[in-house]
Formats: sequence, structure tokens, C-alpha cells
Amino acid sequence: MQIGPHRLKNQLIVAPMAGVTDRPFRQLCKRFGAGMAVSEMVSSNSLLWGSEKTRRRASHEGEVAPISVQIAGADPTMMAEAARYNADQGAQIIDINMGCPAKKICNVMAGSALLKDESLVGKILEAVTTAVDIPVTLKIRTGWDTQHKNALSVAKLAEQTGIQALAIHGRTRACAYQGYAEYDTIAAVKAVVNIPVIANGDITTPEKAKQVLDYTKADAIMIGRAAQGRPWIFREIDHYLNTQKFLPLPEVSEIHQVLIEHLHDLYEFYGEYSGVRIARKHISWYTKGLTNSAVFRHAMNQLQTVEAQLTATHQFFQQLADYGQRLTYDNEVAIAV
Repeated sequence: MQIGPHRLKNQLIVAPMAGVTDRPFRQLCKRFGAGMAVSEMVSSNSLLWGSEKTRRRASHEGEVAPISVQIAGADPTMMAEAARYNADQGAQIIDINMGCPAKKICNVMAGSALLKDESLVGKILEAVTTAVDIPVTLKIRTGWDTQHKNALSVAKLAEQTGIQALAIHGRTRACAYQGYAEYDTIAAVKAVVNIPVIANGDITTPEKAKQVLDYTKADAIMIGRAAQGRPWIFREIDHYLNTQKFLPLPEVSEIHQVLIEHLHDLYEFYGEYSGVRIARKHISWYTKGLTNSAVFRHAMNQLQTVEAQLTATHQFFQQLADYGQRLTYDNEVAIAV
């Protein structure tokens, strides 16, 4: 898998997720085997670049290359400026968001709303690819709704304007995250373009990863929600793709260690006040399906300090260790038995 001068170590990419793929999460997923991780989207509105949130999203200190930063917006000139800004901040790849289905993004005609206007799509792609001398990639959905699937024409436009890799989520904007992703459209796009194609949507297990790669002939896969609280999914998939054998599931003790390290990274990155609050959702994801986790998560949401959060987490996992529990997966959710 090659994007410009960057040769990825494998076919596994972390999907950009608002509020999730911050620097601590990206670094963690790369540690567990992801070949690349795309950042949370950064607004193309220059008025926001001085905000604490945008400065944090543009922080890549210590991050393993290649560094891919996603930008979002609907104005070609502003998108070009955002690309230059992030390249100056250390981005090695610029990714353009035309896949986000969120209403607050689509309501300003950004994200997947852009798929309605292919003329504007072309102007944005051309503006961004000519603005920077680093590779530019694009993330889209299959179309606006099931009656208007235009991924094929957008893909051809992307190739013509110099986009160097295309990620496709196998749902339309109207589908949001409901129903099931389809891969026929991704396979059709792969068959007609010569740039790398990345398949995205509902890839939750090593077997599914191989099935999607085999069916679509995609060059890589992109994993989003399945990595929440389960960053070792990249290790599992990479091993399976190389050997057709399954790795053992992580021990509860390893989950404990990974979570604690992740929490410390969040506290350092965000500071105590925001770090504690952002950590809550990660703790919820890591502990989903574990014995007494619902009670634990409810209590966790009431805690206000780093010390209290860490103490409660240690106590919860110590109880699991005392039970001698191990993990299994039921319908792709971890449970302790």
C-alpha cells in the first residue's frame, strides 16, 4: 500500500472519527499494528485555527509516520488554505472529508453533503491538490442516498485531479450508520480506477477483513468503530491476513494495562478536567461486556478526578482478575467468562 512516497507497513488504516482519533488513540492503534491513522477532521475555517481544539488536533508530536490529517469544508479556497496550514504543522498526507454524515457537517454542505454537487467536488479536489506538495487523499460514501450512488463518477474525478488514494465507506449519507455496509460499489470503483482504494464499513473481525479485501480487491481496509476499546484488533487482523490463523484474545490483565496507559496519555494530552471526561467513553468501550461493567461505568461517570478514576479502574480489573476471567467474543463484543 503506497500513498505518494509513503509505503505503509500493511493494509490496515484507522478511520478518522470526531472525538476519538486524537493523538493518543492514533499512537495506540499504530502501536498495535495499524499502518496509518487519519486524524479527526480539522475545520477549513481559519477563524478556528487558533482555538485550543484545533491546535490540539494539529498536534503530531512524537507520532509515528505517516501523519495524515483530515480537513473538512465546502469552500475550495478555504480548503486549500487549510491544507497548507496543516502541511506547515507537520501533516505528511492531507485527507479530504466527503464522507461524514453528521447533520452539523452536512447542513453547511460539507462532508458527504458535497456528493450532491460534483462540480464543487472537482473544484475542491483541484484546489487542495495544487495547494500542497504532499499527497492528498479523499474519503467518501457511496452516494447521497440509495437512489443517488455516484461513488464511481466521484472516484474518476478524484483520480483526474490528482488524489492519491480513495477511501469509501459502504453506506450512503442517508444511511448514516444504520443497516449494513455494502461492498459492491467499492468493488466497482476499484475495477475502474488506478489509484489505491480503501474499503471501509462494518469491518469488525479478522475474517470480515479478509472477506472484504478478497471481494472488493481493495488495496487496504479502514477500521473505525470496531477499534474503540479494542485497539488490538489491528494486531488480530494483521496476523490473520498473514497466516490465516487467529491470535489468542488479550488477557484481562493486558486490557487493564492498555487502558491505564491510554488514560495516562489522555490526562497528559488534555489536562485533568477534559482528560477525565474524555476518558469516560474510552473506559466504557474497553469494559463493555465484562462482568459488572454496567454498574462500574455508571459509577465511573460520577467521578471527577484523575485519582478517583484510576483507583476505580484498578479496583474493577482486580476484581476480574480475582475471578480468573478470560475474554471471548459474542457477536463481536468482548465478554468475560
